[in-house]
Amino acid sequence: MNKRKTRGEAEAEFTRAIVKFEKEYLGRGPVDARTLFINDLILVRLRGILTPAEVKLAETHEGRTLVKETRRQLFESSRPLLETIVEEITGCRLISLHTDMSTRTGERVIVLTVDADLSERFV
Repeated sequence: MNKRKTRGEAEAEFTRAIVKFEKEYLGRGPVDARTLFINDLILVRLRGILTPAEVKLAETHEGRTLVKETRRQLFESSRPLLETIVEEITGCRLISLHTDMSTRTGERVIVLTVDADLSERFV
């Protein structure tokens, strides 16, 4: 008999998967990460995501725009990988993904919507 995961266990597993994704796909993992399941939303907050080169680039308006746009495009191109992570950990289908980051604080917020209420999937 399979033991159902608690919400906390699933959130921690999701956090680990996103940190691994950031390291392998984007080249650097965050200093800190946290995931929360809220109804049909997955909210992820990553801190310390900028590389030293990005920090330097972000000193100018043009550099901030470049860093944000590059990161946004990389993230959006990775949707198939994120769909797999969502499905494997939650058993849900990814509906949409949204992300933004601050070049001032080095923080990224990711909001994923899924096709089910996560509060009903975990104990």
